[in-house]
Amino acid sequence: MRHFCILGIAFAFSANSAVGQVDDLQKQPNVLMVAVDDLNHWLTFMGRNPQAQTPNFDRLAKMGLAFTNAYCAVPACEPSRCALMGGRRPWTTGCYKNGDQWKTYQPAGDGLSAQFLKAGYNVFGAGKIYHSMDNHPSEWTDYMSKKGFSANGPGVQKMDGFHNDKVHPDLKDKDLIDWHTTDYCIERMNADSDQPFFIACGLYKPHLPFVAPRKYYDAFPLHSIQLPPHRENDLDDFPPAGLRMAGADKDHKKFLKSGRWKAAIQSYLATCAYTDMNLGRLLDAYESSPQKDNTILVLWTDHGWSLGEKQHWRKFALWEEPTRTPMIWVVPGMTTPGTLCERTVDLMSVYPTLCKLAGMPVPEHVEGHEITSLLKDPDAEWNIPAITTHGYENHAVRSEQYRYIRYANGDEELYDSQNDPYEYDNLAGKPELQIVKDELATWLPKNAVKAMR
Repeated sequence: MRHFCILGIAFAFSANSAVGQVDDLQKQPNVLMVAVDDLNHWLTFMGRNPQAQTPNFDRLAKMGLAFTNAYCAVPACEPSRCALMGGRRPWTTGCYKNGDQWKTYQPAGDGLSAQFLKAGYNVFGAGKIYHSMDNHPSEWTDYMSKKGFSANGPGVQKMDGFHNDKVHPDLKDKDLIDWHTTDYCIERMNADSDQPFFIACGLYKPHLPFVAPRKYYDAFPLHSIQLPPHRENDLDDFPPAGLRMAGADKDHKKFLKSGRWKAAIQSYLATCAYTDMNLGRLLDAYESSPQKDNTILVLWTDHGWSLGEKQHWRKFALWEEPTRTPMIWVVPGMTTPGTLCERTVDLMSVYPTLCKLAGMPVPEHVEGHEITSLLKDPDAEWNIPAITTHGYENHAVRSEQYRYIRYANGDEELYDSQNDPYEYDNLAGKPELQIVKDELATWLPKNAVKAMR
């Protein structure tokens, strides 16, 4: 187990925190945080898609506690990561969409990694933790350079495997940066040090392009691919703002014309399998590490992904598919292996929860709710919904039963997500459910800032 000291004064570990259930209060937990890009809930243990084959995600879920109703703060890479890692919601910062240049909204020193650095940790990062694999250098002991590595492999274009029917038969595991990101994190986990570590491992796939070495396609022959559950008339009860967000005349229209809907799903599943392989390598190192019993492991994905449900593709929307994410915690001494938590939480919980588990104060600017009570007891009482924002004044509030969406122009959608898991029937116009909308609306921000650009 690792020890550290700041100016000769031991940083006391909270007596009621998980890894701190020891007599020696100087012992500090290590943290291994895994962030996956564009991975939705198509994991075997989540049961959303029977075609998924993710043995290592399932393995991780069996090691600790997995949330089955975790939701992103924003269904877009840049603002989602800015919110999670920076601790402020988009309506506080104004960072709502990709291209908003997250560093202008999150000052150096406010990030999650910075808190561990200040507390005396060795803080290492690799891959995509923030957008474009960028970072504030002052918040890290070291961050793996992306120079010389390819996110996608040689010759691979963004639409390959998606709209483009193009195969890359010679692509190898090591041609993608994720292989090297995993290596970097394994090396840092195994390094000798007198200080505890905080390691952030950012896996880029399955982000577009949906291309992986061909061996990962073998488990998903094209003739066996099933389309996700969907209704042809699913948009008939949408308000105008919802129709605009669905954007059926964009990607979906192209797929119907090209006939590549199943091919795109095949490529997505194969690319997820590639990521599962790298997670397996990381878990092998974690389980064989002498630090295992004093290392917290948390995995999250920045948002979900739609593959034709509601005639929508990609993220950039407020329904279940683009907002629901895997989140798994392994906290020695606290989480019970192989447990599921059905409480509704959002990813703003990651920052304050890690601070609390490490016995560190949560910075005043952090807006998320810590979830240690659920890590201890997945059936504990929890009355805080998950909130997802996409653009100025567009929000979804997700309770255990309902999803309430209110758009900037006042348009509404309401779904009984518990009994209608694919959210086919918009109930917003039913007078008897006005009380439900009113209750969920109390969680919406009152003074959201406008986007800076």
